[in-house]
Amino acid sequence: MELAGLFEPPYYAVIFSSIQTGSLDGYAEMAEEMDALGREQPGFLGIESARSGLGITVSYWRSLEDLQAWKRVARHRVAQKLGRERWYESYVTRVALVQYEYSRD
Repeated sequence: MELAGLFEPPYYAVIFSSIQTGSLDGYAEMAEEMDALGREQPGFLGIESARSGLGITVSYWRSLEDLQAWKRVARHRVAQKLGRERWYESYVTRVALVQYEYSRD
């Protein structure tokens, strides 16, 4: 497990918080596919994810246009639909502008 790293602000963070259903057939495979596909998108900076009952995934994007383009990728739209229909009892997506950051190495 590792942190996504530091990026030159400003940039955007997409925070996806979720509670899964009991049926997760195909979920792990789709999550891996979305991770790989997201990394190929223009403007993608990094991703962090954790799950223990409540799941939180944060992806980082250079611009609002880049993250909006990711939302429109056909295979990502399929994953979103399957998530609503099969894998998530509830979820919320938040988009935030990161204006500064700091870390402890």
